[in-house]
Amino acid sequence: MAAKRKASAYSKRKPVKNTRRSKKQQKSYVKTIPPQKIVKFNMGDIKGFVGGTYKIKVEISSAENIQIRDFALEAVRQSLHKDMAKILPKAYFLRCNVYPHNILRNNRIFSGGSKGERVQTGMKHSFGSSEGRAAIIKRGKSIFTIYFNGEEHLPNIRKFIKKVTPKLACKTKVNIDIEDTIELRKIDG
Repeated sequence: MAAKRKASAYSKRKPVKNTRRSKKQQKSYVKTIPPQKIVKFNMGDIKGFVGGTYKIKVEISSAENIQIRDFALEAVRQSLHKDMAKILPKAYFLRCNVYPHNILRNNRIFSGGSKGERVQTGMKHSFGSSEGRAAIIKRGKSIFTIYFNGEEHLPNIRKFIKKVTPKLACKTKVNIDIEDTIELRKIDG
């Protein structure tokens, strides 16, 4: 099995054109779309969120323009969901606010001997095969949002967020909104 490219190969660059599937098959550069890795986008008590029962809102937002792979988003989601379920069972709502639309491609090049001559087409069909998905996130866009009650839980949730931000590969900013007051706190990721 071929190794996946590092996220740094994609993350800081601008999104490449022709990375979505076209409705016209002749115009479509992307022939296959990799499966979605994010299992759930809304977790916890959805009825309580719709009813407006939560007073505290914590947002994890990006401090720079970046592409984040769906593997990283899923890892953050699982970690936050597991930690929140320990301290607030069924008394919180967690939402992933981004969707990985962008399809990442890789034009694999073989090196050494005559192996490459049989497989490669050079730059003739250099669009590459689809390798994964990424979400395009602009500066200031919220990535994850947590809703809950009880200010005594804020120190624990700050610890959870500090544990999770290194998985996002970008500088993050945490916004805490308690009813009418807003506290802004920057956590470098």
